Amino acid sequence: MQQRELGKTGIKISALGFGCMGLSFGYGQAVDKQQGISVIRAAVEQGVTFFDTAEVYGAYTNEELVGEALAPFLGKVVIATKFGFKPDAGGKWTDLDSRPEHIKEVAEASLKRLKVDAIDLFYQHR
Repeated sequence: MQQRELGKTGIKISALGFGCMGLSFGYGQAVDKQQGISVIRAAVEQGVTFFDTAEVYGAYTNEELVGEALAPFLGKVVIATKFGFKPDAGGKWTDLDSRPEHIKEVAEASLKRLKVDAIDLFYQHR
């Protein structure tokens, strides 16, 4: 798999990344957890090293899935996740919130769900 530099960070990632949203959200029913783990790990075996998720995908479940699937590969993969949305009073993720205190809350919660000490790429979701 070809590699690319992520911006000017010095971080090397696979030219082909894996957007994990569809495993938990957006394209019909969520996949079975073990099936999702198998798909993500198969991508790693094929040379994919960049994985993208967000707290909003499946309302937290996608980050949990990605964290569990990639736990054996920490230090060999790059995980990206996003902030910027919050659930409205009805539980739909339509409200926007990029206040510094909310970003910190999201980061702390994402770290736990992803089972990592640091988020490789954390960016605003829009």
